[in-house]
Amino acid sequence: MSAARTGRALVTGSARGIGAAIAARLSAEGYEVVGLDVAPGADLRLDVARDDLRAEDFGDFEVVVSNAAITTTIAPAHRMSAQQWQRDIDVNLTGAFRVVQACLPGMRARRYGRIVVISSGAATGGLAGQVAYSASKAGLLGMVRTLALEGARRGITANAVLPGLIATEQVRAMPPEVLVRARRAMPTGRLGAPDEVAHLVSFLASEPAGYVTGQAISIAGGADLNPVSLGSDREE
Repeated sequence: MSAARTGRALVTGSARGIGAAIAARLSAEGYEVVGLDVAPGADLRLDVARDDLRAEDFGDFEVVVSNAAITTTIAPAHRMSAQQWQRDIDVNLTGAFRVVQACLPGMRARRYGRIVVISSGAATGGLAGQVAYSASKAGLLGMVRTLALEGARRGITANAVLPGLIATEQVRAMPPEVLVRARRAMPTGRLGAPDEVAHLVSFLASEPAGYVTGQAISIAGGADLNPVSLGSDREE
């Protein structure tokens, strides 16, 4: 049996949290991983929304994982400023497209590629106080389906991963009462781990995942399930 294809993988937003877990997982599986972030420690220090993305830096990636995002813009829709809205869209949606677009010529020439975009449960369920974030993450779903259609006959897949509440550094820093309330609302009774997201991404990035494309895959511990029961409240 021949070894599965690995090659080079680009992971944006790789400095911490889910991005760091994805980069570590892909590296452990044999990929040559290049991390991209605005924060120190990344191989490429770039702002995906504003900086020049040179073709020579992006032409030879078999895998691109678009994870970089702003998650901290908090304002109800009636008070969100135009600047807040635009920055979320610029980074989370336009930035994701710019990175993927820079990788596409090489993938098309090789007739092989794996595109994995990190969206969010907010893309389908909404998130009060974060209308720009939710809109930007929802826009990624349309982008992924179009990329999947355009790449299907060239060996290029595109899929979206929709994490729920994951125990990243930022989430763990939330007030304890908020975390308790979040856990109680989860059917699983716990938060997700970054490495659980990384495992899902690693499968979608693999050669054997070639028949999975255009999908939006939730990894949210059942948060999108209906918790209402018409029977007994007692645990079975």
